[in-house]
Amino acid sequence: MTCEIIGTGSTGNAILLNGNILLDCGLSFKQIEPYYRKLNLVLFGHVHGDHFNKTTIRRLAQERPLLRFGGGNWMICPLAGCRVSIDRIDSYAMNQTYHYKMLGGGDLCVTPFPLVHDVENCGYKIALPNGEKVLYAVDTGSMDGVEAVGYDLYMIEANHTEAEIQQRMQDKLERGEFSYESRAAATHLSKEKADAWLLENARENSKFVYLHKHHDREGTRGAQ
Repeated sequence: MTCEIIGTGSTGNAILLNGNILLDCGLSFKQIEPYYRKLNLVLFGHVHGDHFNKTTIRRLAQERPLLRFGGGNWMICPLAGCRVSIDRIDSYAMNQTYHYKMLGGGDLCVTPFPLVHDVENCGYKIALPNGEKVLYAVDTGSMDGVEAVGYDLYMIEANHTEAEIQQRMQDKLERGEFSYESRAAATHLSKEKADAWLLENARENSKFVYLHKHHDREGTRGAQ
């Protein structure tokens, strides 16, 4: 298994899995260009611009006429609006498993599951043709009810520590500034919540990567 983080965070998200599966596409085409020719499938969680770059998706649809795009049914209209033909969009029901025959042999299995956010959103459980299992979950306030025991790789949001977000809220309150952190705390997973969930699901040989760390004008303040 290979996993390359092309971008993660509020400036844009795109993760390349096994060289041919793109998880989210919230970056410029220039950033995606070194990888796009080998892509077989692009998976989306939700429509926020840092995960769904319309210009890049329109270019991908044009340059790669056989490329498939997958997501919950809320992704159909946004993808169609980027000139992705309907027959290239795979609309997923939550907690159902979908199978793809890969050119190199074997099945790729994709299971979307719902995530708590301020728009409809999902994460993915992915079983690669070699049997390795991957979980991808970002932009969520909770992982309650999600079970993925003994996966090989967990890519999970750790947007902030709870102490950091409380401090940012207090600092802005004292300066009389608007604080969006209460919304962020409800819609983005803290490192503490990510760690607690991993403790329940990961095993000794499991690997994990923290994603979607918070950035602001004062620098990086999220967990790593």
